[in-house]
Amino acid sequence: MIRNIIFLFVFYFGLIFLLILFIPSLILPQYIVTLGGKFLGYWTGFCLKYIMGTKIEIKGIENISINQKYFVASSHQSIFETFFLHTIFDKPVFILKKELMKIPLFGWYLKKMGCISIDRNKISKENLNFSHEVGKVINDTDKILIIFPQGTRKSFDDRSKFKKGFSRIYNDLNIACLPVAINSGRVWPKQGKLIPNKKITISILSMVSPGIKQNELTNQVEKNIYNELDKIS
Repeated sequence: MIRNIIFLFVFYFGLIFLLILFIPSLILPQYIVTLGGKFLGYWTGFCLKYIMGTKIEIKGIENISINQKYFVASSHQSIFETFFLHTIFDKPVFILKKELMKIPLFGWYLKKMGCISIDRNKISKENLNFSHEVGKVINDTDKILIIFPQGTRKSFDDRSKFKKGFSRIYNDLNIACLPVAINSGRVWPKQGKLIPNKKITISILSMVSPGIKQNELTNQVEKNIYNELDKIS
């Protein structure tokens, strides 16, 4: 319990410090904000390692391609991956729920990074513009788009069906999909205290090339990620 309190105090103190430190980046070139995201990712790993005794293992780094357009479809069990994935993928852009963009200061950084918000509870004008915004990121920049097909954070043993929105990106833009399985809920669950002296594994799976049907893509990525989670959890 004491270790949890220390971790949360130190982690969020560092988070607030970095948010304040990088305020000038909101009017500077976008890459400065991206740099701040990387610092926060490394800070997250540092706090987990030296306070909670967490080992972080990255598998399958060789599956990241530098020769083709792709987007990342990742499992989502903790806030860990929203920070730490900045240390693995260069200039990531997240698709996230609209409420996060409304958080003072934090939401401003998300907008500056070019993150794409979506209201999952209703069809809106913004949601109908979803494919257009994603297309601009994929076609007009060298950023890496990251989406969580589970929709929100789930428990480590949850195996509910993936949302189908990520397969639209694959189908509409004809680009590859890189599945990523992360068992972070074993250490930093959505609810409850953090568990010390455990291991978080980030498993980068084989790229799914363009060309298969949209429904097949959904089923294949869901199966591959859940099978990997069963192995590493």
